[in-house]
Amino acid sequence: MTVQHPLLEPGASALATPLPRVLRPQRAVPSDAVRPTRAEINLANLRHNLRVLQRTAAGAEVWAVLKADGYGHGAKAVARTLERAGATGLCVALLEEGIELREAGIRVPILVMGGYYGRAWGEILRHELTPVVFDPGQIEELADEVRYSSSEPIAVHVKVDTGMGRLGVMPKDLGTLGASLLRHPEVRLQGLMTHFACADTGQGIDDQLDRFEAASASLRAMGLSAELRHAANSAAALSSPRARLDLVRPGIALFGVSPSEGLSTELRPVMRIQSEVIALRELGAGMSAGYGATWRARRPSRVATVPMGYADGLSRGLSNNGHVLVRGKRAPIVGVVSMDMTMIDVTEIDGVRLGDEAVLLGAQKGPLGSDAITTEEVARQLGTIPWEVLTAVSRRVPRFYREP
Repeated sequence: MTVQHPLLEPGASALATPLPRVLRPQRAVPSDAVRPTRAEINLANLRHNLRVLQRTAAGAEVWAVLKADGYGHGAKAVARTLERAGATGLCVALLEEGIELREAGIRVPILVMGGYYGRAWGEILRHELTPVVFDPGQIEELADEVRYSSSEPIAVHVKVDTGMGRLGVMPKDLGTLGASLLRHPEVRLQGLMTHFACADTGQGIDDQLDRFEAASASLRAMGLSAELRHAANSAAALSSPRARLDLVRPGIALFGVSPSEGLSTELRPVMRIQSEVIALRELGAGMSAGYGATWRARRPSRVATVPMGYADGLSRGLSNNGHVLVRGKRAPIVGVVSMDMTMIDVTEIDGVRLGDEAVLLGAQKGPLGSDAITTEEVARQLGTIPWEVLTAVSRRVPRFYREP
């Protein structure tokens, strides 16, 4: 007897409509690295930050958010470290990200929060991932896949839009979604979640939590009760005891960045980006450096070249704006940051030589002093947020994992 796949039109062949194939770009491998530019990932600091958040959560579970390749730190290595250190679960944005972690051997629950699954429900079942749903159609398609594959009922988390205006079922539509869950026992409500719009400032948290509590009560009245309720990202987990509920979902704080000024002084930075001086030249007064000659020497100057540019995640917005650490001192970036290289003015730094370490993000202790360029500082210079600074570090930059 032929069984018709529920996601195909009647009479269509599964061979004619192949299921989506998940492909992922590969990052530069440390063992193949020739260029000295690299990102060092401090796993001890990562574990420290997890302990800070576990203590702050005061009994709530900690599910680490590792979307965007673990905020640029390398999701697989970070996930292994956090799993061993006691993170209860992990959260990602994309189905592809969840599959990558499963294929890396991660066994804790993985919540896929992005809301788009490309009809690849079979991949979710095969890799034992937990989807976030917010539409009756998603529940129906997922139930069809469970029946078609003779799988066990799958746990899902339902997202409620309490004020973010992005994803989630609107409170007025909860009845329709709840009815879909009741009609489809193949899909089991495990979690109920929402997301704060202004957690970094604290505005509106209580209002959104009031709406979330009302949504929870509405579903309970239908006989649908979630085992896990969650709302808090890094900022809310650190600032709002009420928002911690059953679990918290920290992201940026795990990587040593406070989501709002003054929320935590205990966090330690996890990423450090370093390179080397590969060229030195003496420029006379009036000579220029870089595309467009946007910088000209006002005096005889010594300019060094570092092999990192905007294709690596060093924003072009740092042209004539940012700094690099050499020998423990700050050297201003001069000229336009190019795709692969950046120039810095080392006139005021004694003894700079070819091969000297150049730190573009993080701390340096050198013969002339100690300093640090923080993610928050770079974000301020660019008029953006630390999240963008970290996730912009491209896959051309190999990640080196260290245990100090």
